[in-house]
Amino acid sequence: MRWVKGIALTATGLLAGAFGYGAVNLAPTFWEVPMDMRLSFHAELMKMNSPVMQTAMVTAMLGSLALALVTRGRERLLAGGAALLVLTSFLVTRFGNVPINARIKEWAVSSPPADHVEVLERWDMFNQLRTLTAVAALVLLVITAVGRFEDRRTAAEREERATPADSAV
Repeated sequence: MRWVKGIALTATGLLAGAFGYGAVNLAPTFWEVPMDMRLSFHAELMKMNSPVMQTAMVTAMLGSLALALVTRGRERLLAGGAALLVLTSFLVTRFGNVPINARIKEWAVSSPPADHVEVLERWDMFNQLRTLTAVAALVLLVITAVGRFEDRRTAAEREERATPADSAV
């Protein structure tokens, strides 16, 4: 179980970190550079970003789901919640950011349409949403890593086995 937890936590941490870095550093910078530079850079960035982030999302989701399957109680709920949040990040990316990325790629070799600012603002909104869901998933997994999740039955069994000297203290 420690390996499963480690994989889920590491993959989700990398995902949240990458999205967080993009949201805090790249996205605001995009608005400060000339539009042709932004479009060219964005289109080029997506070439590497796409396979790396898809791999991180799949690994984070499968790791969280596996953790949910091997745990019980609150820990299972937290891991399952993390898996759903990572799935949400994936769906937002796939159906929100990716179609806009395709448009940006076209604009980089032609010119942006009249409504390009609204489209880019929508990309930012999707980016913030997927970042928040990835960070929330990481928080849930950190709680599973540092929390004390003891089966009530196990605690009761330990109390029953306690020696009289232990209970007198």
